[in-house]
Amino acid sequence: MTDYYRPLVQQGAARPLGAMPLAGSALWFTHAEHLHRGQSGRIVPATEIPAHYLERLTAPRAALAGLDMGRPHLMGILNVTPDSFSDGGRHYGVAAARRAALEMVAQGVSLLDVGGESTRPGAVEVPAEDEIQRTAPVIEAIRAETGTAISIDTRKAAVAEAALAAGASVVNDVSGFTFDDELAPLCAETRTPVCIMHAQGDPATMQQDPQYDDVLLDVYDFLAAQVARLVSAGLDRGQIMIDPGIGFGKTQEHNLTLLRNLSLFHGIGCPILLGVSRKRFIGTIGKEPRAEARGPGSIAVGLAGFAQGAQILRVHDVAETAQALRLWAAVR
Repeated sequence: MTDYYRPLVQQGAARPLGAMPLAGSALWFTHAEHLHRGQSGRIVPATEIPAHYLERLTAPRAALAGLDMGRPHLMGILNVTPDSFSDGGRHYGVAAARRAALEMVAQGVSLLDVGGESTRPGAVEVPAEDEIQRTAPVIEAIRAETGTAISIDTRKAAVAEAALAAGASVVNDVSGFTFDDELAPLCAETRTPVCIMHAQGDPATMQQDPQYDDVLLDVYDFLAAQVARLVSAGLDRGQIMIDPGIGFGKTQEHNLTLLRNLSLFHGIGCPILLGVSRKRFIGTIGKEPRAEARGPGSIAVGLAGFAQGAQILRVHDVAETAQALRLWAAVR
């Protein structure tokens, strides 16, 4: 029977003697929820967590793409597609994408995520050649202007290879390295940091009645297995981010379960990237049908993620989120 431990994360200076740091950050915990499949969890003191598991929960994360994982970061979304769910066409073309990227850098992003294939529900696959034509020139133009880290949001090895040649430094794969068998070896060979995201199904079908035995533990097991696979392929665990894939083959309740229990994923021993910006469940709960008007709800959920120790938040509304993060940090 597999054991899982979800740290009950706290913050602030009133830190009890013996409290454990969460992933080397200023957050801490004294207790955790001990979980098994098919059973109710129980609260246990951190001293009851096995040493190898506690090490994964507490150890500082290595710098990734030059970023200190001991503090929160914002990843700016740069969709260079005509059909993304909330900003399709706005940044389509090198000049528009370059302007948007430099604006996001000025507003405070640590990482720019460039994508040339929409992964909204119902989206169809884009040929690799088209994806390369959309992304590589944009990445080259951005790299000529700024040293800010750039990730390529792709499932395809050919697209990633072209992006890395153009100046990208991270590969962000929404399929969790299940779509293209050549992508993991490429990243291992080039020593490229990666993000593994969980998704059930592909974008064309993922929201057609997604089902799980236990969404929290199913997603955890997938991410843990894929991290192990990439480590076996030659990547350093410290250069792997994980993303539970909010909205990718998940119902509203699945999303909320993952968000409420996000701290569980620290047990994998990798930085956590959280992508919730403008997603459908935020519109449903927040009663805002317009994706571009979901900034307040996105920020609320993002700060809740940071409070559970997420290291990177993927956002559309950079200036507003950066302001909220500064205030959250000041009063924390």
